[in-house]
Amino acid sequence: MTTAILTIDTGAIARNWQSLDARTEVETGAVVKANGYGLGAPVVARVLARAGCRSFFVATAEEGATLRAALGHGPVIYVFSGHMDGDTGAIREGRLTPLLNSVDQMLRHVEALPGSPFGLQLNTGMNRLGMQASEWSALRDIAVAQRPALIMSHLACSDDPDHEMNARQLRQFQEMTDGIDAARSLAATGGLLLGEEYHFDLCRPGVGIYGGLPFEGAEAVVTLDAPVIQVRDVAQGAPVGYGNGWTAPHASRIATVSAGYADGLIRAMGSGGAQVYAGDVALPVVGRVSMDLITVDVTALGEDPAHLQLLGPHQSVDDLADAAGTIGYEILTALGHRYARRYTE
Repeated sequence: MTTAILTIDTGAIARNWQSLDARTEVETGAVVKANGYGLGAPVVARVLARAGCRSFFVATAEEGATLRAALGHGPVIYVFSGHMDGDTGAIREGRLTPLLNSVDQMLRHVEALPGSPFGLQLNTGMNRLGMQASEWSALRDIAVAQRPALIMSHLACSDDPDHEMNARQLRQFQEMTDGIDAARSLAATGGLLLGEEYHFDLCRPGVGIYGGLPFEGAEAVVTLDAPVIQVRDVAQGAPVGYGNGWTAPHASRIATVSAGYADGLIRAMGSGGAQVYAGDVALPVVGRVSMDLITVDVTALGEDPAHLQLLGPHQSVDDLADAAGTIGYEILTALGHRYARRYTE
């Protein structure tokens, strides 16, 4: 078999969510956008619903419709992008709750779906989504009279607990929302870990559920094992891969592994000191990562491996991300659809 196997531990997903939930005295939702961070939103959401999660967050109405089909009636599904032009049907049929980001979205929603639930997103300094303070002050009384289900904002620097931006955004959110009779949410994974003052009424962790930083106590969720197609001897001074990107410093044994950047193994990891594992033995990736293949120096092994592990107990998504000069989020969401996916508990 030349297909790499991506094993997803659904039990670890549930336990990570429960561990984060136990750190708060408020409701804990879950962010399952980007197809559950690449791991399969329908499966992930059903696991989390069984664990007790009742509020889910997605990026778009299309993602929300997929999630509703998986979850059925009951759970609340919030849409970060709000009520975009053309979303009305999906919001109505999926019983979705858009998080409105502007006056235009507010008008669109109340005109197209009067009485339908909605939330509001405020810009407290990240300058990405949400209403500006000036816009909000003009709209606040009208919006609150419509009884929003949730008012939220998003922290820009919560993965850095000492960053002054966290306290600044907290103050801004409090100033914009204090005295309003509506549920409030500011914290994703990083904000949840900052402490109680950031929790408000609902926390919405994402990457920590899937085993990523900044949740250092997370259990590993994914294991990636890729088959070795061929092993060859190369002489000292022989090049390996595109552009002669690596030259053997001595006689070496090189394994060609069936996975590449088309499978989410970011090309930069080929020059960033990435490793893979044969059991407990770390082995260096050598040469450039290509579309379907990577090459690994297996000289240290006594016998040729049948497969090598890229993610697992010895190497987290954040470890692999460091080698590629990126973040664990990108590694997770990029994991390719060619993998044979196996769900375990």
